Amino acid sequence: MLKRIWQAIYRVVRTYFVAGLLAFAPIGITFWAIAWIITRLDNLLLPRVIQWVSPGLDQPPDIPPLVGALFTFLVILMAGVIVRHFFGQEVVRLWEALLSRVPVARTIYGAVKQLLDAVLQTGDTNFNRVVLIEYPRKGIWALAFTTGQTRGAVAAAIPDKKLINCFLPTTPNPTSGFYLAIPEEDITEVAISVEDAFKVIMSAGLVTPGLANTGRNGGGRLPAGATPTQPAPTAPGSEPES
Repeated sequence: MLKRIWQAIYRVVRTYFVAGLLAFAPIGITFWAIAWIITRLDNLLLPRVIQWVSPGLDQPPDIPPLVGALFTFLVILMAGVIVRHFFGQEVVRLWEALLSRVPVARTIYGAVKQLLDAVLQTGDTNFNRVVLIEYPRKGIWALAFTTGQTRGAVAAAIPDKKLINCFLPTTPNPTSGFYLAIPEEDITEVAISVEDAFKVIMSAGLVTPGLANTGRNGGGRLPAGATPTQPAPTAPGSEPES
């Protein structure tokens, strides 16, 4: 008797605890991440600048929240202006030349720079389309991002096909993945944004943005041979039932 009561209490407590955890954890983690970023930015540059300007201070003055973060943002903004319009490009090239001589540093720097260039830059070299590709074999479909048409030696190796550069991210960490050069005719475009595609990938398909208003098949066309989860189409010439 006591065992059954204990099991019933355990099931109820576990159900409500899991429901509360699922509701609270995303909010808590989001606020924690924002607070961590703001705190790091507050302590990044401004306190060091104050100590450099006034070295006689034993303790740096208390800085109101977000002032340091705003200062860091302005410094990064000014650095962007210098890089784009003044001598900054020469400094960046010199820095990259120095890093290229350090085996581990050049690998990390190159990977991070290429990823940020692909995500942040505009034009035909960013993640401009969300597509479905058959990977790792025929009949299995994976979400990928196109980064432009394949050029150079890779394209010249297969001259009879128009190849498209694709980045296939991994789940749940989309910053790693695979580079694939795929014939254009083997790519199926998906009618969702890059941001929404990242949500699907990071959640392993548990999150489907815009499901309520995208129609029965998510708003994008299905790949050839795929079976949609909807009623079978009516015969030609017949009207569908309302």
